[in-house]
Amino acid sequence: MDNRVIYADNAATTAVTEEVLGAMLPYFCEEYGNPSSIYKAGRDARKAVEEAREKVAKAIGAIPHEIYFTSCGSESDNWAVKGAAELMAEQGKRHIVTSAIEHHAVLRTCKYLESRGFKVTYLPVGADGAVSVNDAEKAIRGDTALVTVMYANNETGVIQPVSELAEICKAKGVLFHTDAVQAVGHVEIDVHSLGADMLSLSGHKFHAPKGVGALYVRSGIKLPNVIHGGGQERGRRAGTENVPAIVGLGAAIEAAVCDISRREAAISAVRDKLAEGLLEIPHTRLNGSSDKRLAGTLNISFEGIDGEALALMLGMKGIYVSSGSACTSGETDPSHVLLAMGLDEFTAKSAIRLSIGEDITEADAAYMIGTIKAVTEKLRRSSPAWARIIKNDNI
Repeated sequence: MDNRVIYADNAATTAVTEEVLGAMLPYFCEEYGNPSSIYKAGRDARKAVEEAREKVAKAIGAIPHEIYFTSCGSESDNWAVKGAAELMAEQGKRHIVTSAIEHHAVLRTCKYLESRGFKVTYLPVGADGAVSVNDAEKAIRGDTALVTVMYANNETGVIQPVSELAEICKAKGVLFHTDAVQAVGHVEIDVHSLGADMLSLSGHKFHAPKGVGALYVRSGIKLPNVIHGGGQERGRRAGTENVPAIVGLGAAIEAAVCDISRREAAISAVRDKLAEGLLEIPHTRLNGSSDKRLAGTLNISFEGIDGEALALMLGMKGIYVSSGSACTSGETDPSHVLLAMGLDEFTAKSAIRLSIGEDITEADAAYMIGTIKAVTEKLRRSSPAWARIIKNDNI
């Protein structure tokens, strides 16, 4: 019996590497000073924080003082969207443009702002899962404060036209934010070339620990405080810094952006073999663009079965995948992302997401294909929905 474990849910979280853990360990018990203290232990901790800030900035083409450490991508998104809304409301701008496929950290923040009198336009996406640049340009009004569109979707991996959107926003004098939580460390990003005013990232998506992220804010933008209190993060985010986690973030992002092209090409090759084998199963479909996507992400619907049931059975066989975003685990509604792409409710609920890393080999992919085929066949044998599909095929 094959007892292997294949982790294919990297879009949900990644393991902390030994290299990153090794960088963090001294700051728990040895170099434990408060970065705000003036004696040597505090100065050493401050130096570690600022070195990590430099690493994050370098990784995305920013300047160190443009990087603010946060607890996660959701906090970064909240700060960017709420902060931009508050800032621009002072100029009478109370309109926000976003997309229908954003992470809930953005969507629910926008809903909150609607309850406070802001107007929000939710851009549709095409069947390929991408926002239309023309739609975005038409949606921008004289009172638009912010356009916020994610860099890459967390469920489908589809990469959005963020450079074009940023260019339009710059021409119209509108702030542009992108949730790049799924993209940082997986695609090459230079915020200044991109033209983004703000960009969110989260460490646990590229082998840093959970509970640490960052927000890039372009020089000259004075976002309101996200937390009031002490003078940490240049007076914008009070609270003693989580030094070990910040050090881990710096070490992880430095490693993640090293040789991205080679690593992502290798991952893409395995992903394509995985997709080819799975799409041979009858009544399956790839959700989202086949080319403009992250290297390791696949979202596939297996018609006639429930995606959550498929994910659970695969987990019992040591293959860890997701039936959607980890942040919506436990919710019974179909994916808002897939519905926005035009899938019907049943097809949307039949989807699973596979997000692989460099550790997945072609042999692993072959094992996954065989196991998923067998589990799919088993689930379909007892599925009334599948029986109806077969009946319709035979008419």
